[in-house]
Amino acid sequence: MDLDLQKVKRMPIMVALMVGAFVATLNETLLGNALPVLMKEFQVGATTIQWLTAAYLLVVGALIPVTALIQQWLTTRQLFLISMITFLIGTIVAAIAPTFMLLLVGRVIQAIGTGLIIPLLMNTLLNIYPAEKRGSIMGVLFLIFTFAPAIGPTLSGIIIDAMDWRWLFYIIVPITMISIIIGYYYLVNVTTITKPKVDVLSIILSTLGFGGVVYGFSATGNAGWSDPQVYWSIITGGLALILFTIRQLRISNPILELRTFRFSLFSLSIILLIIVMMAMFATITLLPMFLQSVLLVTAFQSGLIMLPGSVVNGLMSPVTGKLFDRFGARVTIIPGILILCIAMYLFTGFTLESTSLQIILTHCLLMLGVALILVPVQTYGLNQITPEYYAHGSAIFSTLQQIAGAIGSALFIATMSSRSSSHLAQSSNPDDVTEQLTASVAGYSDTFMLGFIISVIALVVALFLRKNTKEKQAG
Repeated sequence: MDLDLQKVKRMPIMVALMVGAFVATLNETLLGNALPVLMKEFQVGATTIQWLTAAYLLVVGALIPVTALIQQWLTTRQLFLISMITFLIGTIVAAIAPTFMLLLVGRVIQAIGTGLIIPLLMNTLLNIYPAEKRGSIMGVLFLIFTFAPAIGPTLSGIIIDAMDWRWLFYIIVPITMISIIIGYYYLVNVTTITKPKVDVLSIILSTLGFGGVVYGFSATGNAGWSDPQVYWSIITGGLALILFTIRQLRISNPILELRTFRFSLFSLSIILLIIVMMAMFATITLLPMFLQSVLLVTAFQSGLIMLPGSVVNGLMSPVTGKLFDRFGARVTIIPGILILCIAMYLFTGFTLESTSLQIILTHCLLMLGVALILVPVQTYGLNQITPEYYAHGSAIFSTLQQIAGAIGSALFIATMSSRSSSHLAQSSNPDDVTEQLTASVAGYSDTFMLGFIISVIALVVALFLRKNTKEKQAG
C-alpha cells in the first residue's frame, strides 16, 4: 500500500510500539534472579523452574516466523492490540498465579504477545520511515532491544530484595496499559492486507523447526548435550527446518519468503548478525557465571557489574544509527568488529585476581563494539530489500537473532564446561578448591578465545560490505 508519510504521526506510533517492545523484551531476563525464590515458593526443582525461561524462548522462537503471514491478514493496529492485550493477560495471570503451572501458563501467554510485537515493530519502522532516516530510529529501537534484557537481572535483584516476587509482574501492568492506549488512538495500518491462503503444514513445520532448535540449544545450559530432550529437540527441529525450507520454495504463498536471501547484501548482513549475536549472547551468559562461580560475587552484584556496559550499549545505539545514516555501513560496522575482537581477546586474560573495574571496562568495550555493529548491520540489510519483502525480512532477522543467541550461549557454555574439566583432569590434586578455580579460569579463557576467533571471522565477512546502502535488484 502507498502511505502518505507526511500525514503519518510517527512519534506516537513508535512510542506505543517501543513501550510494548520494552516490556516484552524485559521479560526475557526479568526472572533471572527470581528463580531461586520461585523454587522455594512453589517447591519445585531447578529442572522444572527453568521452564519459565525456556518456554518463553520456545514460544517466541516458534511464533516470530509466522508473523510475516499474520501481518498480511490483520491491520497493524489489530495485530498490535492483539499482541499487547495478550501480553497483558499473561502478565496478570503470572502475577496472581497460585501454582507453578499457572505461572508457566502466564509466561507462555506473555511470550505469544512478545513473538508478535517484535517483528511488527521492525516492519512498521521500515514502512513509515524513509531509508535515509532508518539508521537513527533503528538505533533507538536497539536501545530497547539490548538495554531492556540487560537490566532485567539487576532490576529483578532489586525487586526480590525489597518486595514480593509478584511485583516483577505488577510493575509491567500499567506500562503495558499505557502502550495499549497510545496504540489504540494513533496506530494506522502500514501494510497491504492480502489475506493469502494459509498453509497449515508450513506453520506446523515452522513451529517444530524454529521452536525445537531454540529450545534444544537453550536447554543445554541446564540439561547438557547428552540429555535426550536436548539432542532430540535439535534433531527434530533441524529436520523440520529442512522440510520447511523445501516447502516454502515450492508453494506460491510461503509464510516466510526465503527468496529474500536472493538479495546478496541482505544475506551478508544475516551472516554478520548471526556471528555477532552468537558472540554477544555467549558473553552475556558466560560473564555472570564467571563472576558468580569463580570470583564468588552475588547475583545482584554481578548484575550491577554488567549494568555499565548495558548503559553504554543503550546510549550508543541511537548514536550509531545517526552515524550509519551519515557515513554508511562500513564506517561503523568494521570499527565495531575490531573493538569486539579486542574485547574478546582481553576477556581471555581474566584471572582470579581480576578486579571488578577491569571487568566493567572490558564489558563496556564489548558493548560499545556491539552497538557499532548491530544497528547498522540490520538497517543495512533491511535497506537492501524491496517493500514487499519487509515483513519477511524483519521476521528473518528476528528469528535468527533468537536462534543465534541460543546456539552461541549453548556452544560457549559447552566449551567452557569441557575445557574446565580437561584442565582439572591434568591437575595433580583435582579435589583442591584452588585447583578447581584455576581450572575454571583456564576453561573460561579458552572459551573467550573461541569468541575471539568467531569475531575475527566476522571481521573478514564485513570486508565484503559494499559502500552503497541500497541494492536495487536481488543479487
